[in-house]
Amino acid sequence: MSTQDAVIVGWAHSPFGKLEAADIEALIGLVGGQALAHAGLDACDVDLVTIGVLNSGFSKQGFEAGLVSVAVPGLEQTAAMRTENACATGSAALYSALDAVSAGRARVALVIGAEKMTATPTSKVGDVLLSASYRKEEDGVPAGFAGIFGQIADRYFQKYGDRSEELAMIAAKNHANGVHNPFAQMRKDLGFAACNTVSDRNPRVAGPLRRTDCSLISDGAAALVVANRDTAEDLARAIAFRARAHRNDIMPLSRRDVTAFAGARAAWDDAKTQAGIDLHDLDLVETHDCFTMAEMIEYEAMGLTLPGEGWKAVRDGTTRKDGALPVNPSGGLKSKGHPIGATGVSMHVLTAMQLMGEAGDMQISNASLAGVFNMGGAAVTNYCSILERVK
Repeated sequence: MSTQDAVIVGWAHSPFGKLEAADIEALIGLVGGQALAHAGLDACDVDLVTIGVLNSGFSKQGFEAGLVSVAVPGLEQTAAMRTENACATGSAALYSALDAVSAGRARVALVIGAEKMTATPTSKVGDVLLSASYRKEEDGVPAGFAGIFGQIADRYFQKYGDRSEELAMIAAKNHANGVHNPFAQMRKDLGFAACNTVSDRNPRVAGPLRRTDCSLISDGAAALVVANRDTAEDLARAIAFRARAHRNDIMPLSRRDVTAFAGARAAWDDAKTQAGIDLHDLDLVETHDCFTMAEMIEYEAMGLTLPGEGWKAVRDGTTRKDGALPVNPSGGLKSKGHPIGATGVSMHVLTAMQLMGEAGDMQISNASLAGVFNMGGAAVTNYCSILERVK
């Protein structure tokens, strides 16, 4: 199947954080109409809506696809469907829309990712998120998903040495970048020393992971409008998928080497092959730093370093905003926040903004080719996109 037929023509992004929006319906309403207006289209032009929401206990209201009919005027009778694929839920919604447009079943599709997390007591959030783990074996892991990645960090350190300093460097890098992201939940440059020091403000959460190694509990929404090439000809912008790849890995941690994200590596390899590029042809990457440990292993999975040497990429400055391959110039999930269903859509929105030269103070100069990596669970489902501006 060609990935060249569907392009991004518009987008919208809410702030991330503890928002006044009461529920998912309100979050959908924040971005749906705004994205269509940005694309220069009306609700009557939309043939399909795909919406990504994890939910899994965050709300008693399910059937989120049905909420589109009340949240966005004009879409009452438009076909709508919900996707869920753990923390890659937003990318699943996007890829579903791209498939429909590429197959000719839709001319224009609206993609919305959203999550309302902060209304759930913090004590319960961890258990909700464990729905993205293999509960038969991992249900009792303390500290929820932080505990899962705490175990991954422990095993990585046992194998390759203690890399706590480099994890703090990743956190500090992303917080420094997030200062310039108007949508970010935490726009504060924490500095390396604060991220590297265990304190009352920065306690250990799980294994070697400190609070600054963990992404935030967030509310938020993001939206994309995708259209076929013919439709895009009459619109102001078009961001194409030079490649897109989706690979999975076996779910239980006990059945794989969790220090090597094999599914992530496979998705990256597929995408680079489709695009006909080397990693260093990219001008930037937005990657899934739900925990700093994830970003470090993802350096290795994308081919930036050898296995066990991901720490080198942040220590030598490669992944800084002014480095050879800027990673997470948006501040990543670490600074921006991680409303589960919105994350994959958000990553593609922020990358599209870079390629259009519309990223403001986040902008990487002359960005023309960019990578997006979004994963669900502990690198169980893995989506990799290579984006380029074509209009």
